[in-house]
Amino acid sequence: MRVILLGPPGAGKGTQAKSICNKYSIPHISTGDIFRYNISQATPLGIEAKKYIDKGHLVPDELTIDLIKDRLKQDDCKKGFLLDGYPRTVNQAEALVVLLEEMKLKLDT
Repeated sequence: MRVILLGPPGAGKGTQAKSICNKYSIPHISTGDIFRYNISQATPLGIEAKKYIDKGHLVPDELTIDLIKDRLKQDDCKKGFLLDGYPRTVNQAEALVVLLEEMKLKLDT
């Protein structure tokens, strides 16, 4: 199962995500978790993202989609995944569509 959950803060995304991920044994993926992990591991993408975060800037969409791509290629995503709160912009949504097509993945509807 491949799922995207979108909604404003307090809408219950986290609660629903936990339930869905437990039921289908899929990873719960958020950009915040991806940023923190890559920064803590000092990956090349994490180092680049940290430069923006340290300045109080948003991480550019291109870098964010590269981080998402790396995460979706991991073994635990082979049976599916849940993206929590991503994409946030039209540009990110368009980039995600391209990424999923490149990876030959379809979202469940």
